[in-house]
Amino acid sequence: RVELMESGGGSVQAGGSLRLACTVSEHIGKNFCMGWFRQAPGAERKGVAAIDQGDHSWHADAVKGRFTISQDSDKRNLYLQMNSLRPEDTATYYCAAVEITICNGGYCCPYLSPAAMDAWGKGTLVTISS
Repeated sequence: RVELMESGGGSVQAGGSLRLACTVSEHIGKNFCMGWFRQAPGAERKGVAAIDQGDHSWHADAVKGRFTISQDSDKRNLYLQMNSLRPEDTATYYCAAVEITICNGGYCCPYLSPAAMDAWGKGTLVTISS
């Protein structure tokens, strides 16, 4: 079973930057989707960004232009570069992954909901102070 482990969380002031990393224990498959989710206290877990094996990516409107998802060429390390951080970005951030059985090119990730993913990390806390 694929195991994921996040790192890089911490506390910064608004306007600052953080880079989250997620290490994947083994190759997920020929076609896959990896994503970042976040969950604030008392709120639902929501998708932030996703990337597939072809480096096609998607970012939620709330983070577009500030966050960037990327991965290593060996597809074993996932990153989330977070710039211009805001207090509302405070949350526990999770990486997640799912193997995609059919992809005919283009963006292969499903709609980024927690139910769509089947492997999760334990999360890393990001706290942004104003």
